[in-house]
Amino acid sequence: MGFHDLPELRADMPVLIAGPTASGKSALALAIAERQGGVIVNADASQVYDCWRLITARPSVEEEARAPHRLYGHQPWDAAYSAGDWLREVAPLLREGPRPIIVGGTGLYFSALTGGMAAIPPVPPEVRAEADALNLDSLRAGVDPATLAGIDQLNRARVQRAWEVERATGRPLAAWQAETPPPLLPLEQAQPLVLDAPKDWLDPRIARRFDLMLEQGALDEVAAMRGRYDPARPSCKAIGVPELMAHLNGELTLAEARERAVVATRQFAKRQRTWFRARMRRWHRIAPET
Repeated sequence: MGFHDLPELRADMPVLIAGPTASGKSALALAIAERQGGVIVNADASQVYDCWRLITARPSVEEEARAPHRLYGHQPWDAAYSAGDWLREVAPLLREGPRPIIVGGTGLYFSALTGGMAAIPPVPPEVRAEADALNLDSLRAGVDPATLAGIDQLNRARVQRAWEVERATGRPLAAWQAETPPPLLPLEQAQPLVLDAPKDWLDPRIARRFDLMLEQGALDEVAAMRGRYDPARPSCKAIGVPELMAHLNGELTLAEARERAVVATRQFAKRQRTWFRARMRRWHRIAPET
């Protein structure tokens, strides 16, 4: 798959590749790594967990053998992995070794990397447990307006994070962010690419990809986690997991679970596109060849 408006890339500068789910980011990263060298670094919040490969579209074992990959499947299923954790793990990859090709769809990771991230104290477990028990409307109600205006209000993880910080520290997340230190990788020192995948091109790809996941054994992958499934855990919120788990529990037919997962993925891709358009205006936009 090719891309329109793909610029010439320098082999000695980090590459950043953002884009909505199923848009071909990983394939592009692998092509660049094979042509110019570099280490492919994950920037997708769901792909850090060791329990998922198929359901999160992590690179295959064969793809990982074609170029070095880092920060994929390296966290246990019950880890509370944050953008701050990711940033700390990326830092040494920027200082030593092959140049990084950082690829993923978690915009918050890229914002933290290129814009800096506030040094917010850890949230106590009891506060997180309290937040886990609240619905999304209740969480929104507990977040100050300035912080709420700056986050995706449909993304429970983002809203819950803001609620937890305010509850634990007594200060709004926006106030902490106002004290953000300099970024690890200023945008000027990288080659930032964002995939601009149109809806009418992306939607059929999302459906085909989920069908391929099922063919390859995604249902078995989810079934293997059935005894440990906890919908409050970040790992268990990966799209497709709740839907297939509902099928395994007899609540949905496989066709219904498949349809719900495809719809949820399309909705997620829409939120990603909106986020990237609003916050990645200085990134070089490329489009898939259709």
